Amino acid sequence: MSPVVISRLLKFKVAQILAFRFIAGLLFGFLSNFVVAQSALPVTPELLAKLFPDAEEFSEKSGSPPVIRALALNASGGQELLGYVFETADLPPEEVGYSAPINVLVGMRLDGTLTTIQVLYYRESYKSIRGDFLATERFPDQFDDKNIADGFRVGRDVDGVSRATLTSWAVARGIRNAGRRVAAAYMNDSSVVSGAAADAIALNYLSQKTWAQLKEEGFVVDFTIPQPNDTLLELDLVFMGHDGLGELIVGVDDYSIADREASNRASDGNLLLIGIDGDAKRPFRQERLAVEQDGMRYLISRNRFVYAGSADSGLIKDQVRFAGAVVLDTAIDLSRPFTVLYDDSETRGVFETYQQIEYQVPALALALALASGDAIPAEYLPEPVTNFANLGEEDALNSLINDAPWLEVCAMLVLLILVMTSFLKKNTNLRWVTLAYTLLYLGFFDGGFVSVSHITNGIKQGSALFLNDLPLLLIIVFTVVTTLFWGRVFCSSLCPFGALQDFITRFVPKKWQLKMPQKLHDTALYLKYGILFFLVVMALAYSELSLFQYFEPFGTIFYFSQSLLLWVILLVFLVGATLVPRFYCRYACPLGAALGVVSFVSPFKIKRVDQCQVCKVCEHACPTGAIRGPDIDFKECVRCDVCEIKLIARSGVCKHDMDEVRIRIKDWQPAS
Repeated sequence: MSPVVISRLLKFKVAQILAFRFIAGLLFGFLSNFVVAQSALPVTPELLAKLFPDAEEFSEKSGSPPVIRALALNASGGQELLGYVFETADLPPEEVGYSAPINVLVGMRLDGTLTTIQVLYYRESYKSIRGDFLATERFPDQFDDKNIADGFRVGRDVDGVSRATLTSWAVARGIRNAGRRVAAAYMNDSSVVSGAAADAIALNYLSQKTWAQLKEEGFVVDFTIPQPNDTLLELDLVFMGHDGLGELIVGVDDYSIADREASNRASDGNLLLIGIDGDAKRPFRQERLAVEQDGMRYLISRNRFVYAGSADSGLIKDQVRFAGAVVLDTAIDLSRPFTVLYDDSETRGVFETYQQIEYQVPALALALALASGDAIPAEYLPEPVTNFANLGEEDALNSLINDAPWLEVCAMLVLLILVMTSFLKKNTNLRWVTLAYTLLYLGFFDGGFVSVSHITNGIKQGSALFLNDLPLLLIIVFTVVTTLFWGRVFCSSLCPFGALQDFITRFVPKKWQLKMPQKLHDTALYLKYGILFFLVVMALAYSELSLFQYFEPFGTIFYFSQSLLLWVILLVFLVGATLVPRFYCRYACPLGAALGVVSFVSPFKIKRVDQCQVCKVCEHACPTGAIRGPDIDFKECVRCDVCEIKLIARSGVCKHDMDEVRIRIKDWQPAS
């Protein structure tokens, strides 16, 4: 064999080995996820002893709900019950974190006080990407000696984990809900249970009422505000400073979102629901609201107003168009009336003219808010019970904007401006500056890059996943808009792993790089579309599994993973990028596949000229192999500007007029 043939065979073998390693790595990652899912931290006697150091014996798990009893010997030699140990996974429904429910082992004394907790297992992908942050002392230790009657609100009662708010909430609410259910089943004499029983009676009473009846009884107050052109803005005011009350009024999901957001924005204060309706043309604005008591006026800043749903569940269902909630200042005495004001001045927020109405928190609602079950008014305990519009989105967005981390927002805006400027100007030097910014800021510093997990977890969690993080929302909106207009601009300059691959290609010796056999390339590029389909199907069918970390190696390097397996997968892709430009983007990136599908509708595709029919310069320079002669496979194009810059600079055949090119080519045949 000639040296040329041998060289080509070796290159082909290397490509086959790389492809095999890539596929094997993915399969190994997928299979290992199921193995790990079965290997949660076991509940051993040593672990139980950590939860109850004073216990001398532990029973088998039994009962409904299932618990382990912590026992000690008393003075007479008999057994004394110290408390209960239970797993939150045994008491559904479980609170879902970023990707899936989280199983926590909890110790609870007979008075409802927690001893400590132990996270047994969570299928959160961030566990392997960012390290086992729930197992650090700072987060779990907050629950030591906390009573289940207390609040468990992240941001107010519990400090959350940075950039893992959903996970923190899932742990806190899961512990609270499970603890209260165990107390209700086994601790009838405790103050926690007696208070909860009284709450249940009160809430049962309210649940039997219609919205109109609640208005008649003063639980809901009408606040009608005349507007220009004989129109009305109609507000319904109702206090919901209690979990059960809030869930009853707006539904479990909407209340949970509103309560989470209120905790993120304000450290204290009870919620006053504002239901918005009417035919007013001038939209409702939160900054027109104020609360007044004893001559003191409390303006409602944006960080004290949250979106509370579209009135599609709970007692408020179909009664208003949408709802918001005010976090009342703690200086307001809830036991006495206060005044709610709505500014109807031309310039909102100045209160030159305004409408007002007096509001008194009903005694029953106040008793619930104060967690004083024995203070429930007697008239509400007559007999035992056995069964225990776009405008709203605009206001939610306004609150999001005004409560944003503006330093991060500014840094993100600078990056987005750089991306668009380098893209539109087709400036090579500016693009490399942009890539460096992307790699350092989005990759290693901020860690807020877009991932296919935003698709899969958006399927599980809904849009609320994005509405608490303005920098993330900005980059997602930018990505969607630019892809719809121009194609995969995100992949070009806004993906930190794409930037890393470009730097690798720039600095490794050219002789290391291989030309993938065309047939293998044409087949392998569809792997990423299969991966995307697989991840979406798994997100829909198996919401408890989190698999994307095995297909997105950038989380491994930028979050500095604790998983050896993920580092091995990353190494495969980095070696691939050393040998084949944009190896990961070409063959494995599920987000790139999703953007490639969207780019089919892009109207501003790359222009081709007659010279492209015979020139190979751009085809050889394309980092993703998207160019084949005069044709561009646009779904594979990452809009890196390489070919467009060559066209502008009149490189290769482009520097000659087409008449001259035709003369040089024998048997010239124009493209049909």
